[in-house]
Amino acid sequence: MQQNRKWLIAYAFVLSLSPVCFAQKPLRSPWDLTNVKVTNVPYTCPKPALLSPDLTTSAFYGDSKGSIIDPAKWKAYVASSGPVKNLGNEAVTAADAFQTTGSRQAAECVLKLEKTEALNKALTGKMSSSQAYFVQGWVIGALGIAYLKVRDSGVIDSADSRLLTDWMKNVSQQTIAYYDARKAKAPNGNQNNHLYWAGVQVGAIGIAANDRSMFNWAVAAYRNGIRQITPEGTMPLEMRRGQRALHYHLYAISPLVYLAEFGEDNGINLYAEDDYALKRAVDRSIAGLDGSGYFDKATGIKQDLPDGPPSAEAISWGKVYVHRFPDPAISKLLSEAPSLSYMYLGGLPPY
Repeated sequence: MQQNRKWLIAYAFVLSLSPVCFAQKPLRSPWDLTNVKVTNVPYTCPKPALLSPDLTTSAFYGDSKGSIIDPAKWKAYVASSGPVKNLGNEAVTAADAFQTTGSRQAAECVLKLEKTEALNKALTGKMSSSQAYFVQGWVIGALGIAYLKVRDSGVIDSADSRLLTDWMKNVSQQTIAYYDARKAKAPNGNQNNHLYWAGVQVGAIGIAANDRSMFNWAVAAYRNGIRQITPEGTMPLEMRRGQRALHYHLYAISPLVYLAEFGEDNGINLYAEDDYALKRAVDRSIAGLDGSGYFDKATGIKQDLPDGPPSAEAISWGKVYVHRFPDPAISKLLSEAPSLSYMYLGGLPPY
């Protein structure tokens, strides 16, 4: 009897631990699902920049709806944000070279570019404006995905891994603080596509660092966006953007699809939430590319449509989406796009 009692106590103890063990399962990304064979294909790495910890840049729209670009403001924005964005472009290009060719030199290039900025504490200082926070988030998120693409290449040792993830987490804590403060001051403040892009940033870096609290913050950002999708498949905060409402629906869908994919890779069926709300938004927006009449009528203004095939910014997310939900219309747009590499999404999509 005493022996049975001891066995039951031990069994109960094991059961009490099992949820903890499950919670500690390492976070995964779509790029962890395939093994890239490392090769000696050559890759020429650009000289690393030495970016400042601070970023000074400003928004570029000239109207209250954020729909008409002011040429002078745009010129200033391109000049001030250019070096930071260039870093993102260089890192994701190298990461994709590794993914597509297995080039050890390409993986080493990602490490070199990111390690230089980590040691320099780039993007960890003062952000001059909301736009500066947006640029900071887009680029560090891209660097996080570039890291995920090469972390199993064998060129990043544990010390460098810790250096890079600690740096990216440091930057992402600024992002979290920025959005949490905006939400506390105004519940709908910056809760539109910018929040979802921050979710991709924080989610990717949370996966890289195996930080469950960051990952959960990213999931919450996704759910914020999904809750706003109407039965008609529109997003009220994006519909306010006048002639660029359709553009910003597609722009909001991009991070939401990636966040849903991050969820799938970690046992959370985010695509299905709110009765597949994301699918409603996708269907409405893809139909808008074929003919923007719905958006024209809803906004009262003719929509800006792509001049020719859709850009990577508009459609690269579709490669991830059709992996889960085959859609001939999206596949056709993907086949017509001149490129599917979009830096804000870390370059080329998985699959």
